[in-house]
Amino acid sequence: MLRILLIEDNDEIRENTAEILELANYKVDAAANGKIGVAKALENTPDLIICDVMMPVLDGYGVLHLIQKNESLQSIPFIFLTAKAERGDFRKGMEMGADDYITKPFSDIELLTAIERRISKAKHWKAILGDAYAQLKPSESDNILALHSLIENSDANFYKKKQIIYSEGNHPVRIFYIQKGKVKTFKTNDDGKELTVALYGEGDYVGYTAILEGSVYKETAEAIEDTTLAVMGKEEFEKLLQENKSVSLQFIKLLAHSVTEREKQLIGIAYNSLRKRVAETLVLLQDKYNTNKAENFSIHISREDLAHIAGTATESIIRTLSDFKSEKLIDIKEGSIVILDLKKLSSLLN
Repeated sequence: MLRILLIEDNDEIRENTAEILELANYKVDAAANGKIGVAKALENTPDLIICDVMMPVLDGYGVLHLIQKNESLQSIPFIFLTAKAERGDFRKGMEMGADDYITKPFSDIELLTAIERRISKAKHWKAILGDAYAQLKPSESDNILALHSLIENSDANFYKKKQIIYSEGNHPVRIFYIQKGKVKTFKTNDDGKELTVALYGEGDYVGYTAILEGSVYKETAEAIEDTTLAVMGKEEFEKLLQENKSVSLQFIKLLAHSVTEREKQLIGIAYNSLRKRVAETLVLLQDKYNTNKAENFSIHISREDLAHIAGTATESIIRTLSDFKSEKLIDIKEGSIVILDLKKLSSLLN
């Protein structure tokens, strides 16, 4: 169970918010002022901190300052909760290192969505940086937060399902960060046959490789479903890479991971059986998009898209899915694929 530290001096707001969080299956530690809150954070490390700004004894800015100075706490997602909605207050909090800013009054959905988004992003950073995530020095943490700040202040563009985000051969002028939705990148041969080379979900970056290479896009990016992207300019991104070693290291690791995944995909297409390739595709979708670790993961994806990921014909995908369904490895409901036995599907890869 994830632990949330709630620091709020208003008794009614604190109690009501704590109740909402507990109903959402979070463990809640509540504090009536900043001094008590910092002590509780040191006693039991939370997975996320929600903190009011204007409080007696120690205000929210003071809490954030102390949290950022503590090496064991500085990587914890931090959300400010305040009635002050002025732009200056928002910027001060974000520049100090806050991850989000919720203004009162707020709805249950606003609160829970912000928490889920920040926890998901924290998992994303940990997956990329590994053990180094929890060991970032304050200066390195500030550099990573500079990237967060760039994302937060970028324009958000909405793309409909199957809408092209960028096309192979074009020169890059921006980098994309997925706030919501799913994206694929693919290559097409002279005969018009398509191969999906990568899948992306919430918290992923798309389109950075061409900028780092100083070349044109080597693939086309398309929204798999309705998707919202934060769009950052090429010049701003390149400046951030030059000025921030930690951000540069992050994208080097992303590049290395991308190369490894593509090599694995090519070997699979060249040597694996059809059943093994389809099983690998389903396991890939489960690993990539089942962020909540739900049992019997379900995804709605076209058979054509599945074929492009597995590197086979659509008819072969349909036939193999039918076999998997009869073997009770998956189920198919209203076009969605439900994974029933991930362990057996994974065993097909060995």
